[in-house]
Amino acid sequence: MEPQLHLFYALSFLAVILAFAFTVYLYLWVKRQKTQNARIMEVSELIRQGANAFLRKEYRILAIFAGVAAVVIFVLLPTPIWKGSIVNNIAIALAYIAGTVLSAIAGKIGILVATLANSRAAESAQKGIKPAFLVGFRGGAVMGLAVVGFSLLGVAVVLLIVGDATILLGFSFGASSLALFAKAGGGIFTKTADISADLTGKVELGIPEDDPRNPAVIADNVGDNVGDVAGMGADLFDSNVAAMVSALVIAQSLKGDWNNISMIFCYAALGLIASIIGIATARIGKHGSPTRALNSSTYVTTAVFIVLTAAANLIFEGFSWRIWGASVTGLLVGVIIGLTTDYFTDDSKPIVRRVAEASNSGAALTILSGISYGLISALPAMVGIAISAFASYFICAPMGPGYAIFGISMSAVGMLSIVGMIISNDAYGPIVDNARGLAEMGGLGEETIRIADELDSAGNTVKAVTKGFSIAAAGLTVISLLGAFMSESNVVLAEAGRELITGFDIMNPNVFFGILVGGAIPAVFSAMLILGVDKNAQRMVAEIRHQFNTIVGLREGKEGVKPDYDKCIDIATSGALKELIPAGLMTIIATLLVGFIGGPLSIGGFLLGNIVSGLLLALFMSNSGGLWDNAKKYIEAGNEGGKGSDAHKAAVVGDTVGDPFKDTAGPSINTQITVVSLVASLMSGLFVAFSLFG
Repeated sequence: MEPQLHLFYALSFLAVILAFAFTVYLYLWVKRQKTQNARIMEVSELIRQGANAFLRKEYRILAIFAGVAAVVIFVLLPTPIWKGSIVNNIAIALAYIAGTVLSAIAGKIGILVATLANSRAAESAQKGIKPAFLVGFRGGAVMGLAVVGFSLLGVAVVLLIVGDATILLGFSFGASSLALFAKAGGGIFTKTADISADLTGKVELGIPEDDPRNPAVIADNVGDNVGDVAGMGADLFDSNVAAMVSALVIAQSLKGDWNNISMIFCYAALGLIASIIGIATARIGKHGSPTRALNSSTYVTTAVFIVLTAAANLIFEGFSWRIWGASVTGLLVGVIIGLTTDYFTDDSKPIVRRVAEASNSGAALTILSGISYGLISALPAMVGIAISAFASYFICAPMGPGYAIFGISMSAVGMLSIVGMIISNDAYGPIVDNARGLAEMGGLGEETIRIADELDSAGNTVKAVTKGFSIAAAGLTVISLLGAFMSESNVVLAEAGRELITGFDIMNPNVFFGILVGGAIPAVFSAMLILGVDKNAQRMVAEIRHQFNTIVGLREGKEGVKPDYDKCIDIATSGALKELIPAGLMTIIATLLVGFIGGPLSIGGFLLGNIVSGLLLALFMSNSGGLWDNAKKYIEAGNEGGKGSDAHKAAVVGDTVGDPFKDTAGPSINTQITVVSLVASLMSGLFVAFSLFG
C-alpha cells in the first residue's frame, strides 16, 4: 500500500476523532440548557419513551431480517461458498452486519439528542429566537456529525482490514437495507399520527395543532423523531457510504488507483472538517431569520471545502485537478438544487403564496396547484443532476479509460462532502417542530408559540432543501453505482470468456425489458408506503373518535382528564412495522427476478428505468409536500383569512395529502434506488452465470 494512502487513512481517523469530540461538546451544551416547566418535561419524557419503544421494536424486526440476509450473503457472495474462497464470503457478510449496526447506532444517537433538545428549545423560545435556534441547530448538529463520522470510520476501517473495495459493497448494502426499512417504517409511523391528528383535531373539532386533548398528539411528536431524525439519519448515512463505496470500487479498477483512493478519503475527511467549521460558525441575531442562518452556514461549509480541497491538490503529488473539478461541480450543483427547492417551498417566495391563495377556492384547487408546482419543481433538479453527471464525465474522460465514470462518482462524493451540515439542518427541523408542540402543550404563551412557529417554518423549508439535496446526491451515486455494476459484471464476463458490457442499448430487448420494469418499481413502492399510511391512519382516526366520544370531559378539556396517548402510539407502531417489510422486499425481489430472467443487460436497463422514474417521483413528492405544509403555515400566520378560515381548512387537507408524499414515500425512494443498485452489483456474478435469457 502506498505511504500516501496511509497518510489519508490517518487524516480520516483524525477528522472522525474531531467530529466525535465536537459531537460530545454539543451534546453536553444542549444538556446544560435548563428545563423548568413540569408539563413540558412530562410530555418530552412521553415522546422520548415512545420513540425509544418504537425503535426497539423496529430494530428487533430488522435484526432478524439482517441475520437472514447475512446468512444468504455468506452462502452466495461474492461467489457461492462451494465455488470460491470462504474468506471473502465471511468478509462480505461481516461487512454487511457492520453497515447495519453503524446505521442503527447513528439513528439511535439522533433520537437521544432530539428528545433531549426539543424541551430545551421550547423553553429557550421564551427568551427569544436566538437561544431557541441555537438549541435546535446544535441538537441537529450532534446527529449530523455522528452520522458522517460513523460512515467515514466504517468505510476506512473495512477497507483498511480487507484491502478490497468490492467487499465494501456488502458494508454499503447493510447501511442501505437498514435505511430503507428505517425510513419507510419511521415515515409510516410519523405520517399516520400526523394525518390522524390533523383530520380529527383541526378539521373535525377545530382545535389547535398540538392541543393536549388530542390522543394522537404525542404519537405525532414521536413520529417526528423516528421518521425525520432516525429515518433520515439512516438515509443520509446510506447515501454517504454508497457514494464513497461506488467511487472506491471504480477507483480500484483504474490505473494509479492508490492516488484515486487517496483523493476519495482526503475529500471525505476534509468535507467532515468543513462541516465542523460550518456548524461552529452558525449564528443568528436577536431578530434574525433562521432560514437565512441555516443557509449561510451551508454556504460557509461549501466555501471551506472548496478551499481545503484546492489546497490539498496543491500540496499532494498525484492529485488531479480534473477530479477536483468533478467534485466541486457536484457540490455546487447540489447547492443550486437546494436553492431551486427553496424557491418552490419557502413561504416568503411566490409559489407557496399562490397555493395559499388557491386555497380560498377549496381543497381541490389546493391539491391541483400543489401537484402542478411539485411536478415543475422536479425539472431544475433533474437538469442539475444531468449537468453534474455530464460535466464531470467530460472533465475526467481525457484522463483515460474508466475515468469518465469515476468523475461522476467523485461528483457524488463532492455533493455529499458537506453532508454533516446537511443532516444538521435536516435534524433541526423535527427538533423545533417538537418544540412548537411542547410550547403549546406547556402553555408558554402566544409569543413563544409564534417564535417556535417561525423556527418550525424555517425547518420545513430547510427540510425540503435537504431532501432535494439528498435525492440529487442519490441520483449521482446510483449513476456511479451503475458503473460499479458494469465493472463487477465485466470481471465475471471476462473470466467466462464472454463479451464485455460497454453500454446499454435501449433497442436491445433485454435492456428495454429492464427499463420498463425498473421504471414501474418506484411508483409501486410509493403506493405501498402511502397505502400503509392510509390503512394505519384509518385505524387511528377511529380510535381518536372513540376516545372523544367515550372519555367524559375530554372534548371540553376538563382539568385532570387525559386521553390515552399510548393507544395511538401502539397503533402507529404496530401498523408501521407491519407495512415496512413488504415494500422493501418487493424492490429487492423485483431486482432478483429481472436479473435471473434477463441477465446483466436487463439489470442495466432496470437500473436506468429505476433511476429516472425514482428521481422524478422523489423530487415531485418531496417538494409538493413541503409546498403544501408551508402554504398551511403561511395562512396560519394570518394571511388569506388566517386560522379557522375556509382557506385554512383547504390548506390543512393539502398538507394532509402532502405529509406521506414528503415524509414517507418521497425520501424513501432515493434509498430504494440505492438498494436495488447495490443488490445488482453484489449479485452481478450470479446474474451472469444463471440468467434465463442473458
